[in-house]
Amino acid sequence: MTPARLEAFTDGVVAIIITIMVLELRVPHGSDLAALREGVPLLLAYVLSYVNVGIFWNNHHHMLHVTERIDGSVLWANLALLFWLSLVPFVIRWLDEAGFAPLPTAAYGVVLAGAAVSYVVLEWRIVAVNGRNSRLAVAVGNDFKGNLSLALYVAAVALAFVRPWLSIAVYVAVALLWLVPDRRIEALVKRALP
Repeated sequence: MTPARLEAFTDGVVAIIITIMVLELRVPHGSDLAALREGVPLLLAYVLSYVNVGIFWNNHHHMLHVTERIDGSVLWANLALLFWLSLVPFVIRWLDEAGFAPLPTAAYGVVLAGAAVSYVVLEWRIVAVNGRNSRLAVAVGNDFKGNLSLALYVAAVALAFVRPWLSIAVYVAVALLWLVPDRRIEALVKRALP
Protein backbone atom coordinates (compact mmCIF):
# COMPACT_ATOMS: atom_id res chain seq x y z
CA MET A 1 0.00 0.00 0.00
CA THR A 2 1.23 3.50 -0.76
CA PRO A 3 1.06 6.48 1.58
CA ALA A 4 -1.47 8.05 -0.81
CA ARG A 5 -3.78 5.06 -0.50
CA LEU A 6 -3.50 5.11 3.29
CA GLU A 7 -4.31 8.80 3.23
CA ALA A 8 -7.39 8.20 1.03
CA PHE A 9 -8.62 5.45 3.35
CA THR A 10 -8.17 7.70 6.39
CA ASP A 11 -9.96 10.55 4.61
CA GLY A 12 -12.96 8.29 4.05
CA VAL A 13 -13.12 7.11 7.66
CA VAL A 14 -12.76 10.66 9.00
CA ALA A 15 -15.59 11.79 6.70
CA ILE A 16 -17.80 9.07 8.15
CA ILE A 17 -16.87 10.05 11.72
CA ILE A 18 -17.78 13.67 11.04
CA THR A 19 -21.03 12.61 9.40
CA ILE A 20 -21.97 10.51 12.43
CA MET A 21 -21.17 13.43 14.72
CA VAL A 22 -23.42 15.83 12.84
CA LEU A 23 -26.24 13.27 12.71
CA GLU A 24 -26.17 13.22 16.52
CA LEU A 25 -27.23 16.88 16.60
CA ARG A 26 -30.91 17.24 17.32
CA VAL A 27 -33.15 19.86 15.74
CA PRO A 28 -34.67 22.21 18.35
CA HIS A 29 -38.24 21.35 19.39
CA GLY A 30 -39.42 24.90 18.91
CA SER A 31 -38.91 27.99 16.83
CA ASP A 32 -37.70 30.42 19.47
CA LEU A 33 -34.32 31.14 21.07
CA ALA A 34 -35.23 29.18 24.19
CA ALA A 35 -35.58 26.01 22.11
CA LEU A 36 -32.25 26.69 20.43
CA ARG A 37 -30.55 27.43 23.76
CA GLU A 38 -31.36 23.91 24.97
CA GLY A 39 -29.11 22.40 22.28
CA VAL A 40 -26.18 24.77 22.77
CA PRO A 41 -24.08 22.45 25.01
CA LEU A 42 -24.27 19.62 22.46
CA LEU A 43 -23.56 22.05 19.62
CA LEU A 44 -20.47 23.33 21.44
CA ALA A 45 -19.32 19.75 22.11
CA TYR A 46 -19.82 19.05 18.41
CA VAL A 47 -17.77 22.12 17.41
CA LEU A 48 -14.93 21.14 19.75
CA SER A 49 -15.03 17.56 18.50
CA TYR A 50 -15.17 18.64 14.86
CA VAL A 51 -12.11 20.83 15.44
CA ASN A 52 -10.28 17.99 17.22
CA VAL A 53 -11.01 15.43 14.51
CA GLY A 54 -10.02 18.07 11.94
CA ILE A 55 -6.72 18.69 13.71
CA PHE A 56 -5.85 15.00 13.68
CA TRP A 57 -6.88 14.73 10.02
CA ASN A 58 -4.92 17.84 9.01
CA ASN A 59 -1.73 16.74 10.77
CA HIS A 60 -2.15 13.21 9.41
CA HIS A 61 -2.39 14.70 5.91
CA HIS A 62 0.81 16.68 6.40
CA MET A 63 2.62 13.70 7.91
CA LEU A 64 1.79 11.47 4.97
CA HIS A 65 2.98 14.11 2.51
CA VAL A 66 6.51 13.63 3.81
CA THR A 67 6.22 9.84 4.04
CA GLU A 68 7.79 7.75 1.29
CA ARG A 69 7.18 4.20 2.56
CA ILE A 70 4.76 2.42 4.85
CA ASP A 71 4.49 -1.15 6.10
CA GLY A 72 2.05 -3.30 8.05
CA SER A 73 2.97 -1.70 11.36
CA VAL A 74 2.07 1.72 9.96
CA LEU A 75 -1.28 0.35 8.78
CA TRP A 76 -2.07 -1.01 12.26
CA ALA A 77 -0.95 2.21 13.95
CA ASN A 78 -3.21 4.15 11.57
CA LEU A 79 -6.11 1.84 12.41
CA ALA A 80 -5.51 2.48 16.12
CA LEU A 81 -5.74 6.22 15.48
CA LEU A 82 -8.97 5.77 13.53
CA PHE A 83 -10.38 3.57 16.31
CA TRP A 84 -9.94 6.33 18.88
CA LEU A 85 -11.31 8.99 16.55
CA SER A 86 -14.34 6.79 15.83
CA LEU A 87 -15.22 6.96 19.55
CA VAL A 88 -15.59 10.76 19.45
CA PRO A 89 -19.29 10.67 18.39
CA PHE A 90 -20.02 8.25 21.24
CA VAL A 91 -18.42 10.41 23.94
CA ILE A 92 -20.01 13.66 22.77
CA ARG A 93 -23.40 11.95 22.85
CA TRP A 94 -22.64 10.68 26.35
CA LEU A 95 -21.54 14.16 27.42
CA ASP A 96 -24.83 15.57 26.19
CA GLU A 97 -27.05 12.93 27.78
CA ALA A 98 -25.19 12.97 31.11
CA GLY A 99 -25.09 16.75 31.33
CA PHE A 100 -21.29 17.05 31.25
CA ALA A 101 -20.90 14.90 34.35
CA PRO A 102 -17.40 13.96 35.55
CA LEU A 103 -17.12 10.46 34.05
CA PRO A 104 -18.25 11.35 30.49
CA THR A 105 -16.06 14.47 30.61
CA ALA A 106 -13.11 12.32 31.62
CA ALA A 107 -14.01 9.76 28.94
CA TYR A 108 -13.83 12.54 26.33
CA GLY A 109 -10.25 13.19 27.46
CA VAL A 110 -9.40 9.49 27.45
CA VAL A 111 -10.57 9.27 23.83
CA LEU A 112 -8.53 12.33 22.84
CA ALA A 113 -5.50 11.03 24.74
CA GLY A 114 -5.92 7.63 23.06
CA ALA A 115 -5.98 9.35 19.68
CA ALA A 116 -2.92 11.40 20.61
CA VAL A 117 -0.97 8.33 21.74
CA SER A 118 -2.00 6.49 18.57
CA TYR A 119 -0.90 9.45 16.45
CA VAL A 120 2.51 9.46 18.16
CA VAL A 121 2.87 5.70 17.65
CA LEU A 122 1.91 6.17 13.98
CA GLU A 123 4.55 8.88 13.70
CA TRP A 124 7.16 6.60 15.33
CA ARG A 125 6.31 3.73 12.99
CA ILE A 126 6.59 5.95 9.92
CA VAL A 127 9.96 7.23 11.14
CA ALA A 128 11.10 3.64 11.80
CA VAL A 129 10.11 2.58 8.26
CA ASN A 130 11.59 5.67 6.58
CA GLY A 131 14.68 6.13 8.78
CA ARG A 132 15.95 8.54 11.42
CA ASN A 133 17.09 10.92 8.68
CA SER A 134 13.71 10.85 6.91
CA ARG A 135 11.88 14.07 6.20
CA LEU A 136 9.31 13.31 8.93
CA ALA A 137 11.96 12.58 11.57
CA VAL A 138 13.78 15.82 10.76
CA ALA A 139 10.56 17.86 10.78
CA VAL A 140 9.13 16.47 14.02
CA GLY A 141 12.28 16.50 16.15
CA ASN A 142 11.46 15.94 19.83
CA ASP A 143 7.74 16.83 19.35
CA PHE A 144 7.39 19.12 22.37
CA LYS A 145 3.91 20.20 21.30
CA GLY A 146 2.70 16.60 21.02
CA ASN A 147 4.11 15.66 24.43
CA LEU A 148 2.62 18.79 26.03
CA SER A 149 -0.78 17.98 24.52
CA LEU A 150 -0.72 14.46 25.89
CA ALA A 151 0.23 15.72 29.37
CA LEU A 152 -2.62 18.24 29.23
CA TYR A 153 -5.11 15.53 28.21
CA VAL A 154 -4.03 13.36 31.15
CA ALA A 155 -4.34 16.33 33.53
CA ALA A 156 -7.77 17.17 32.12
CA VAL A 157 -8.99 13.60 32.65
CA ALA A 158 -8.10 13.86 36.35
CA LEU A 159 -9.51 17.39 36.55
CA ALA A 160 -12.84 16.16 35.18
CA PHE A 161 -13.55 14.50 38.53
CA VAL A 162 -12.93 17.78 40.36
CA ARG A 163 -14.28 20.44 37.98
CA PRO A 164 -15.64 19.13 34.65
CA TRP A 165 -15.84 22.59 33.09
CA LEU A 166 -12.17 23.27 33.82
CA SER A 167 -11.40 19.95 32.16
CA ILE A 168 -13.31 21.05 29.06
CA ALA A 169 -11.37 24.34 29.12
CA VAL A 170 -8.15 22.29 28.94
CA TYR A 171 -9.54 20.35 25.97
CA VAL A 172 -10.29 23.67 24.26
CA ALA A 173 -6.78 24.95 25.08
CA VAL A 174 -5.16 21.89 23.49
CA ALA A 175 -7.32 22.35 20.38
CA LEU A 176 -6.25 26.00 20.18
CA LEU A 177 -2.62 24.89 20.50
CA TRP A 178 -3.04 22.73 17.40
CA LEU A 179 -5.47 24.86 15.39
CA VAL A 180 -2.65 26.09 13.20
CA PRO A 181 -1.30 23.19 11.10
CA ASP A 182 2.07 21.78 12.07
CA ARG A 183 4.45 24.36 10.62
CA ARG A 184 7.44 22.06 10.97
CA ILE A 185 6.09 19.70 8.34
CA GLU A 186 4.55 22.45 6.20
CA ALA A 187 7.93 24.19 5.95
CA LEU A 188 9.56 20.95 4.87
CA VAL A 189 6.91 20.30 2.22
CA LYS A 190 7.29 23.85 0.84
CA ARG A 191 11.07 23.44 0.57
CA ALA A 192 10.64 20.19 -1.34
CA LEU A 193 8.27 21.71 -3.92
CA PRO A 194 9.82 22.99 -7.17
